[in-house]
Amino acid sequence: MKTWAVADHKGAFGMKLHKTVVLVGMMGAGKTAIGKHVAQMLGVPFRDSDEEIVAAAQMSIPEIFARDGEAFFRNREAEVIARLLQADPGILSVGGGAFLRADTRARIHDEGVSVWLRADLDLLWSRVRSKPTRPLLQTDDPRGTLARLLQERTPCYAQADLIADADPTYSIADMAQAVLQALATRPDVLEG
Repeated sequence: MKTWAVADHKGAFGMKLHKTVVLVGMMGAGKTAIGKHVAQMLGVPFRDSDEEIVAAAQMSIPEIFARDGEAFFRNREAEVIARLLQADPGILSVGGGAFLRADTRARIHDEGVSVWLRADLDLLWSRVRSKPTRPLLQTDDPRGTLARLLQERTPCYAQADLIADADPTYSIADMAQAVLQALATRPDVLEG
């Protein structure tokens, strides 16, 4: 794996990001943590669609799901993603279900670039099993639910523009490097 050296104290690499990079994948894939790291390395803004929704609604995602349902949440999520894609190029983390909508996938492909943080079930489960903030996992068999969601969502995630494979031995910095390596194949996205 190619290692990117920091060019100055701001963390910029002398590279120019032309499009927003949208990190997609399952809950627990590391979209937020990795996204923050990549944004810092490139000296660009980091945005999180879930955080934007929570701020606008002034309630947590589990509260939104409980009060208004998943369909309502997904519609608001699509609106927020569309707005965030209009901002200056940066790194955008989106919820695990966001990329399932065909219109959202098309908008991301047209206006940005998607990177699937591909992780297997064991790694995802190790990261989410002790987090009560995952509304879709509030079931009698949360691991089974996660496995089902992964199986159902994989065909949509596979439509991402780029893929960065997770490994249980990778640190956040290692995964950030994997994302940068994938982006390096797209000079229309990352120039440098």
